[in-house]
Amino acid sequence: MLRGVYERLIAAAGSRWAEPLLALISFAESSFFPIPCEVLFLPMCLSRPDRALRTALIAATASVLGSIFGWFIGMYLFDLIALPLLQFYDGVAAFEALKAQTGAGTILLLLFTSGIAHLPPMKVVTILSGAIGFSLPLLVLAAVLTRFGKFLLLGWALQRYGAALADVIHRRLAMVGVAVLLVAAALWLAKTYL
Repeated sequence: MLRGVYERLIAAAGSRWAEPLLALISFAESSFFPIPCEVLFLPMCLSRPDRALRTALIAATASVLGSIFGWFIGMYLFDLIALPLLQFYDGVAAFEALKAQTGAGTILLLLFTSGIAHLPPMKVVTILSGAIGFSLPLLVLAAVLTRFGKFLLLGWALQRYGAALADVIHRRLAMVGVAVLLVAAALWLAKTYL
């Protein structure tokens, strides 16, 4: 099963629709969509390491634009868009608690942690930024620094080591899958209990 998912992702990553789809997912992930764009970004870079930096620029640019859209949702469309999303994900109470404890310094810290590692998810921080009236230019600056930094670094590493990494993943797919699941479980446990 894992090999089938891997093969489909690699095939999708090589299609002519991969770049527009990556841009769409990167934009949406920073403003309202729950799935991180790395699910397409990584296979795209692994299937075409020679285009990894181009792929990184697409993901980063769309992500920054999505961050701006998330801020506008929080600032102007909170009741129309953000509140139903929070209700759907059962996150209204957590969002309100975070909003009550958040100042400019906290938002900057959250923008950097979410921009680099999705903790908390970028969409939560961008919507929260708009909801509390955080400076849009500062949000854009933080998003540019974190998203371009992250994706360009990943793109460079995958361009340089992507072929070897793809070979290791292809040969040891089960072990890579177990490792990814263990890391995800550890992150979930740390987030839940710490």
